[in-house]
Amino acid sequence: DTPAEDDPSPCAPQSAHGRQCQNGTECKAGWEGPKHGITNFDNFAFAMLTVFQCITMEGWTDVLYWMQDAMGYELPWVYFVSLVIFGSFFVLNLVLGVLSGEFSKEREKAKARGDFQKLREKQQLEEDLKGYLDWITQAEDIDPENEDEGMDEEKPRNMSMPTSETESVNTDNVPGADMEGENCGARLASLPEKNFPFFNFSSRYWRRWNRFCRRKCRAAVKSNVFYWLVIFLVFLNTLTIASEHYNQPDWLTEVQDTANKVLLALFTAEMLLKMYSLGLQAYFVSLFNRFDCFIVCGGILETILVETKIMSPLGISVLRCVRLLRIFKITRYWNSLSNLVASLLNSVRSIASLLLLLFLFIIIFSLLGMQLFGGKFNFDEMQTRRSTFDNFPQSLLTVFQILTGEDWNSVMYDGIMAYGGPSFPGMLVCIYFIILFICGNYILLNVFLAIAVDNLADAESLTSAQKEEEEEKERKKLARTASPEKKQEMEKTAVEEETKEEKIELKSITADGESPPATKINVDDYQPNESEEKSPYPTTEAPAEEDEEEPEMPVGPRPRPMSELHLKEKAVPMPDASAFFIFSPNNRFRVHCHRIVNDNIFTNLILFFILLSSISLAAEDPVRHLSFRNQILGNADYVFTSIFTLEIILKMTAYGAFLHKGSFCRNYFNILDLLVVSVSLISFGIQSSAINVVKILRVLRVLRPLRAINRAKGLKHVVQCVFVAIRTIGNIVIVTTLLQFMFACIGVQLFKGKLYSCTDSSKQTEAECRGYYITYKDGEVSQPMIQPRSWENSKFDFDNVLTAMMALFTVSTFEGWPELLYRSIDSHMEDVGPIYNHRVEISIFFIIYIIIIAFFMMNIFVGFVIVTFQEQGEQEYKNCELDKNQRQCVEYALKARPLRRYIPKNQYQYKVWYVVNSTYFEYLMFVLILLNTICLAMQHYGQSCMFKEAMNILNMLFTGLFTVEMVLKLIAFKPK
Repeated sequence: DTPAEDDPSPCAPQSAHGRQCQNGTECKAGWEGPKHGITNFDNFAFAMLTVFQCITMEGWTDVLYWMQDAMGYELPWVYFVSLVIFGSFFVLNLVLGVLSGEFSKEREKAKARGDFQKLREKQQLEEDLKGYLDWITQAEDIDPENEDEGMDEEKPRNMSMPTSETESVNTDNVPGADMEGENCGARLASLPEKNFPFFNFSSRYWRRWNRFCRRKCRAAVKSNVFYWLVIFLVFLNTLTIASEHYNQPDWLTEVQDTANKVLLALFTAEMLLKMYSLGLQAYFVSLFNRFDCFIVCGGILETILVETKIMSPLGISVLRCVRLLRIFKITRYWNSLSNLVASLLNSVRSIASLLLLLFLFIIIFSLLGMQLFGGKFNFDEMQTRRSTFDNFPQSLLTVFQILTGEDWNSVMYDGIMAYGGPSFPGMLVCIYFIILFICGNYILLNVFLAIAVDNLADAESLTSAQKEEEEEKERKKLARTASPEKKQEMEKTAVEEETKEEKIELKSITADGESPPATKINVDDYQPNESEEKSPYPTTEAPAEEDEEEPEMPVGPRPRPMSELHLKEKAVPMPDASAFFIFSPNNRFRVHCHRIVNDNIFTNLILFFILLSSISLAAEDPVRHLSFRNQILGNADYVFTSIFTLEIILKMTAYGAFLHKGSFCRNYFNILDLLVVSVSLISFGIQSSAINVVKILRVLRVLRPLRAINRAKGLKHVVQCVFVAIRTIGNIVIVTTLLQFMFACIGVQLFKGKLYSCTDSSKQTEAECRGYYITYKDGEVSQPMIQPRSWENSKFDFDNVLTAMMALFTVSTFEGWPELLYRSIDSHMEDVGPIYNHRVEISIFFIIYIIIIAFFMMNIFVGFVIVTFQEQGEQEYKNCELDKNQRQCVEYALKARPLRRYIPKNQYQYKVWYVVNSTYFEYLMFVLILLNTICLAMQHYGQSCMFKEAMNILNMLFTGLFTVEMVLKLIAFKPK
């Protein structure tokens, strides 16, 4: 029997579900399996490797489809979806939580050690100072005559010192400014005026004129007009760089060259003007000024080298794009963005040591990979593999690719095949790749996110503190400018706010169980089964243990904690205004509607119909529109729409439409409900007119499940947090987009027009890529195939800024980026085909981009969402004086209950209870569980009948032993 397919795939026998063989073929055993037989569940070891691959989410969909081909569609998706959700989304993210917590702890420890060291140094200095003072005091007491002699000698010396006319110059507190001028002026002033009268007059005039010009230049440089002028020049420079593209006309190239020279001259003039106005020492104090000077000098050097034709324009021209970083100067007027950039810089300082550790980690595994796999990935002569360990640079790239998680399993398969395939020596190779992936991807790279979360929390707290300071300044400013009557009114408002805060704090203390004994809580306020949408504040869901006979319950020293009480959520009161200008607040029909919409039965019924309507949308047949199922679901849609329309009419009647405060349309979630229902009604009304419009409107029905948000409290809070995160994430989007744009401009200058290739690898230019060429199927000379030649570009290219940004975005997602990397490494010149490993050094561009954007900035997004959820969770306790740890401590103390231990009175039952609770019994059961697990793991595909019978006997034995354990525990503890 031979495989009937060129690319075999799992199949199922005719009597089973799954992929059935066609064209006279049949499904038989004998094929080694996918991926050379490495990916399977035939025994425990292979199953562990396959499950680990699925948890890493690399190639798990292929395994899912193979299992569906072999078993059918019923069960495999349940197993694999559960595996990915619990294994990848949940369990592996616990690694992030542990790393983040440990990082915060270590940072606090380091900070405490630093503070302690500073305190010790301060105490040491104070002790030394005290010793010196005691010594000086004793010396003064012993010899007071020397002091008088010293003072007598000091007076004439001080009187004879010359004075300077220019002792100080206003430098606006810039350190080092005008230092040279002051020293020179002091020396000139110390010369006798009678010897050089003309020279002295000229130097004084020159100093005054120079000082005047520097003051004017400094004022101009620090003005907003100059600042925005520089920003405008940066924008023009950005536009000039971004306009560069492949196959651009000659006139555009000339315009770009001229514009670059003019802008370089303007930036040089700006640099010189700042140097003159601030002084060299004060200018170079700023790191950004140093960076700016480096860029300008690099541009000047590049222009000189290009004009003299010593080097090509490629070289330092990449540095032009780095000038885009000057746009960050806008943070001068944007506090939140400034704090974000500061936190990013702090993060960069924090990850410097992490990057060094990551680099050492990559070097170690690269050297180990060279020793294990160097020159051994050539087992398939028909396929050239790029991810190898044949030399040190290539080994570094392969290890870095595995760290990103992209196609790491294929490299592992190649390593296993290099050692003989899925057998004893070959399978040991997977240990190298598993350790590399776990230590590199799950541990080291997750530290990036831990650092980001820690620094973003500091940035958010800094922004909040600045907002509070600004509000305090505004309040003081209003207080100064307000009239006496207004001041009294403001003071009265402040007192009321303080009283209100005290009440809120009192409630918080009551929740923690430390309130005055006179305070009482009405039990009627703590009743379950009230509509959850009525209260704007979240409450816990634990049911209360109530006593119906007592109307009030005094709060003693051990009150019931608030976390155990379910606060009765008051219904939203009916607005005082009329509804539809007809129904007054006292109208019976309106009161009845208000009672209906606030009833729990009505709310749960609507939620049930939302669930049914969502199921009906999922059950529609998108191919056969006129099928019987779609007709039934269409009639059901009329019923659902009618019910939802009735609900909205009742709510609008109870609360009003939109004119007054508290009306139906003043709530964003209610507007979403109204939009969904309106779309359904409109689609019913215009079914026969515009077919395309009806399709669009019916597509909008997918928003219908979102109506459940307004009725599920927890989901509503999560959605609110998501909106808050989206609203405040704009600063990160700005920074990330700017960095992405900068790398795209660099990529255009490096790779534009260089990623083209001919399908016939022997042809290097488009002119040569004509006609047909011959290939051989599977390398067999007896199976020639004639193929047409075509000159094709890469799927993702850098021919202009937009396509470059798209290509780099795919790189940041880690999907397929090695293919683009090696295509760029092979790039040679514009309109010339690739040369194998022509520019290996160009991989530095992709590595730096992945570290900055994918490892760092993308984790900043995740960290920002985490910080936002933490802040929103703390909003409920913002007026409480206790922090989170203190609240948890108090809550634990209130909820703590003494442990109850059941001890039977019957002597025989007591003996059984004593055995069951003994340590030896627990160890015995643990050993039995371990042995049972080993027996289950020993089963494998193709096991003999004798082995199978032995396993069945052992499983029956373990089942009997566990049954005995259950019976003993039932006797010892009773069924209750």
